[in-house]
Amino acid sequence: MRAPLRKDIEIMAPAGGFESLMAAIQGGADSVYFGVEQLNMRARATMNFKLDDLEKVAAICQEHGVRSYLTLNTIVYDHDMSIVKHVCDRVKEAGITAIIASDQAVISYAKSIGIEIHISTQVNITNVETIRFYSLFADVMVLSRELSLMQINHICDQVRKENICGPNGKPVEIEVFAHGALCMAVSGKCYLSLHTYNSSANRGACNQNCRRKYKVMDAEDPNIEFEIDNEYIMSPKDLCTLNFMDQLLDTGVQVLKIEGRGKGPEYVKEVVSCYREAVDAIYEDTYTPEKVEGWMERLRSVYNRDFWGGYYLGQELGEWTDQAGSQASQKKVYLGVGKHYYTKIGVAEFKIEAQKMRVGDKLLITGVTTGVMEVEVEEIHVDGQPVEEAKRGDLCSIKVPDRVRPSDKLYKMVANEEVV
Repeated sequence: MRAPLRKDIEIMAPAGGFESLMAAIQGGADSVYFGVEQLNMRARATMNFKLDDLEKVAAICQEHGVRSYLTLNTIVYDHDMSIVKHVCDRVKEAGITAIIASDQAVISYAKSIGIEIHISTQVNITNVETIRFYSLFADVMVLSRELSLMQINHICDQVRKENICGPNGKPVEIEVFAHGALCMAVSGKCYLSLHTYNSSANRGACNQNCRRKYKVMDAEDPNIEFEIDNEYIMSPKDLCTLNFMDQLLDTGVQVLKIEGRGKGPEYVKEVVSCYREAVDAIYEDTYTPEKVEGWMERLRSVYNRDFWGGYYLGQELGEWTDQAGSQASQKKVYLGVGKHYYTKIGVAEFKIEAQKMRVGDKLLITGVTTGVMEVEVEEIHVDGQPVEEAKRGDLCSIKVPDRVRPSDKLYKMVANEEVV
């Protein structure tokens, strides 16, 4: 089957804040999704926008031709409805493109005031009948992550053959997760955190029980422990579809969703860039195993728990990570903060607040307007004089490829095992 055109494929990126929003745009995203304070599945994350940020988010996205989607996809109780309505009203006023929802009360109110609706993965859509039902309300639908490529292909074919249209009068678009962290419950509703901490994952407050080490013990004799191959028996590897992206696109899906609202802007930019390049390569008929390996190497440099292809290729059992946290080949180490930018000579001035910066270091500069900028240090100046390194307390200058703003953060990238 011929691969679809690039313009038909939407790459949807996570945005946990303005830095990640700009990073997504820099990486080539067609749309971004984000949450505000409450009623989203990352409500407890340190990175969330505030309700008063909606107008600014919408303006930035409109300026760059990027669609904006607000997640409003938690379980909703009666006492939440006033908040739901207030958030939806603000979404409408701000000009946000759409909301991502799962609760029928949210969907009903959003439809009543004319907001575009996308159905969340929390609904667990696994068949055409469900799509036909939700087409009364929604224009885009996220399929369950347990489906195989064959099942996805059947759904996409039926949507096209039956011309199942959403409220906008166009055939509904099918969205799938392409990359990022997976919950042990996959597309289901996990209750481990609720049962153990009274903190509901389905209200955006997961304590991530599944990411911890566990021992198997005899319930009747606690002195007996069973040896298991992997202590992280509930922590799945991250989803990655790059090495079969051509097959995924052949199913007829239109939207590729990248997980990671809790990740840093460097993760967002790198992952989005890799998927953008992969989709373009398929369109240009230059998608090769060698390119795939290059993209995989770049993906391994940012946050990951190792990778597997999920259930798309028909796998019946999950694959589990064997260690805590990220297995990224690189990590960022904080150096300092931006102070001034000299436009005519393309030089930025930084105050070094931690560690040392040396000639030859690879740097990362992040900021709410700057997004993500990568620099390799060719020369350093302190007090107008060239030096080999800048240390804590120094005010130093380096050449940069683009504008740096005051308060932009400066990091250096080091090998993950390197002692700084």
